[in-house]
Amino acid sequence: MPSPFPGMDPYLETPLLWPDVHHELISNIRAALNSKLGPQYVARVELRVYLSDEDDPGRIAIVPDVRVESKNRRKKPKRSVVGPPVALAEPIIIPFLIDDEIEEARVEILDVQSHSLVTVIEVLSPTNKIRGSSGRASFMQKRREIMAGPVHWVEIDLLRRGMPSLTRPPLVPSDYRILVSRGGQRYQAKYWPISVRQAFPVFGIPLRDRDADVPLDLGVVLAQAYDRGAYDLSVDYSKEADPPLEGEDKAWAEQLLRQAGIRS
Repeated sequence: MPSPFPGMDPYLETPLLWPDVHHELISNIRAALNSKLGPQYVARVELRVYLSDEDDPGRIAIVPDVRVESKNRRKKPKRSVVGPPVALAEPIIIPFLIDDEIEEARVEILDVQSHSLVTVIEVLSPTNKIRGSSGRASFMQKRREIMAGPVHWVEIDLLRRGMPSLTRPPLVPSDYRILVSRGGQRYQAKYWPISVRQAFPVFGIPLRDRDADVPLDLGVVLAQAYDRGAYDLSVDYSKEADPPLEGEDKAWAEQLLRQAGIRS
C-alpha cells in the first residue's frame, strides 16, 4: 500500500522508524542518480563519523529513552525479635551509556576519471537539528568545509522536529525544506520551503559547470523507499503522528486518512 500523503508522510518521522527511513532514502537517492549520471559521474554512499558522549544533548535522538525500572519481587521480610524490619536499597535496570562513534550516511557524486568530489547530498538526521549536539556540530562543520570550496552542497530536511540548519537570514517557516548551493554561486542558493500538504518538487542536482543538472524526483524516491521498506506494515494511521500535526494540518490529515479509508 502506498503512503496516503501527497509528499512527505509525517508518520515516517517517528524516532523508532526514522533510522530505517533515512537508510532507504539514501539508498534510493543513490540509485536514482546512478541511473542518470553515467558514465562520467557516479553516486556513492559515504559516512560522516563523530563521537557522542554522555553530555551530548543529541543522545536523546540516538539512544531510546529507555526507562526500565525492573525490580525483583520483594520477598517478605522475616520476622525479627530484635526490632522492626529494615528497608534495603534494591537495584534497578538502567541503560548504561558509553561514548559512541556515530555514523551518518550521505550521498556523494564523484568524477569517475579524477575521483574528485563534485556534489554532497545530505538528508538530515534528528541529531543534526538539536542545538548544542555533537551531531549538529559535525553536520555544520562539514557544511562549512564544503562551502569553502567548489563542491556543490544539497540539503534535504524531512523532519519537522528540531532546529532547521538555516537560521540566517530568517526564512518562511515550513515543515520541510530543500537547499541547493552551487560551488560558484554561494550567495544565490535555491531554497524550497515545503508544507506537509504539498508534493515534492523535482529539482536539479548540480554537476560540473559544463554539464546539465541531473533531475531528482524526491517524490518518486520517497514512494520507492516507502514500498521497499514496507512501512505500511509499521505505521499505525489510527493514532497521532510523532511529532503530532497541529491545527489545520491535523484536520487536513485526518480528512485525508478518512478519504483513503484508513481512519474512520
